Amino acid sequence: MYEFIEDIDKKTYEDFLISCPYNHFMQNYDFGQIKKFKHFIPHYVGLKKDGKLVCAALLLEKKLKLGYTYFYSPRGYILNYKDLDLINEFSNQLKKYAKKHKAIFIKIDPAIKRHNLDQDGNIIDDNNNYSLINYLKKIGYKHLGYNIGFEHEQPRFTFRISLDGTWDEVYGRIHPTSRKILNKGNQYNLEIYKGNTKKDLEDFYITMIETAKREGIIQSPIEYYETFFKVFNEDNLSDLYIVKVNIKTLIESFKNKIKNVENEIETIKARGNSKNDNKINDLVNQLNKLNKDFDEIKDIKEDELVLSSIITVKYGDKVWTVHGGNNSKLMNLNANYLCYFEIMKDAYNDGYKIMDCFGTCGIPNPDKSNPIFGIHSFKKRLGGEYTEFIGEFDLVTNKFMYFLFQKLVPIRRKIVRKLLRKK
Repeated sequence: MYEFIEDIDKKTYEDFLISCPYNHFMQNYDFGQIKKFKHFIPHYVGLKKDGKLVCAALLLEKKLKLGYTYFYSPRGYILNYKDLDLINEFSNQLKKYAKKHKAIFIKIDPAIKRHNLDQDGNIIDDNNNYSLINYLKKIGYKHLGYNIGFEHEQPRFTFRISLDGTWDEVYGRIHPTSRKILNKGNQYNLEIYKGNTKKDLEDFYITMIETAKREGIIQSPIEYYETFFKVFNEDNLSDLYIVKVNIKTLIESFKNKIKNVENEIETIKARGNSKNDNKINDLVNQLNKLNKDFDEIKDIKEDELVLSSIITVKYGDKVWTVHGGNNSKLMNLNANYLCYFEIMKDAYNDGYKIMDCFGTCGIPNPDKSNPIFGIHSFKKRLGGEYTEFIGEFDLVTNKFMYFLFQKLVPIRRKIVRKLLRKK
């Protein structure tokens, strides 16, 4: 006999969550507390069988007009998705709970793979979860389709880097283009470190604002990221990686590089061997690029610049690169490669099995005109598995109000976005 449980205490909830193979940091107890910042009310519920917790969920309640609400269980529920009877029982209990709170629907987007893909988006075997998708629809869930962009609550696609095997094997799975960059090491003496102060978070936010401007996206206020990091970091579930450059040191480094290339050109010319013409041309091209980059550096007024930063979350056997950005200046220094690589090394050394790059598009090879092209290509070259999840589902508990919600909310969101962009 099942027993529906409300208000599960943190220890009981977390002990169950961490033991479940389908755990996710977005179902973590702390994440519910963080989402209070965005005016969600967390509910921690579950089912017991024979006095033992067998499934759980973080439900985020959002208040609507006229006393109505809706629930969202991010990357939830946490249960054995092979146990269809359990899914059905929990869903029935949740519908009763939702109606009690005047919730018009419950949204879920489980971190369950739809099928196995290669990096070009081709299905590679017969392992899939089509039967689960069909079962959820059978018991009343409305599937919201297979979106390829970022229009839903969470990205439906991501790259997940396996950290299994030796370090050489992990490194060998990185694309040769990225390995070529990484093999050069930290040639510009960039400072890479973990931060935890208010100033560090302000530095992090600089890169977030830069990225928002560059990609035309709406950014959360810094207070949200401060809350996010503080809550997770207090439970040792989050790190803040920052990459900085000292401009004076960088100028000296470029001067030395330019001088060395000039000397090499003169030395080869002095030999007077026409066979070296191609080598000279290559060096001249290298020198032109160095001088072009140097011109950009000389115009920088700051003493130092934050080039790249990422807030990670560590949970279960995975590390997620959740929030991050890059400065629009000096992108040629490849600070983002060093930042991700540092995270990858730390995750490997700490015994994690997966590094999740937290979102990409559902277009395996987007055109260069696509705004996501740069970040998609960058994440793809880190050698992760191109992962497609089963998508969003709504369990509707009030059909009429759900109909109105579906019609009116997109209009409101468009208006809000326009107003925010004008600011």
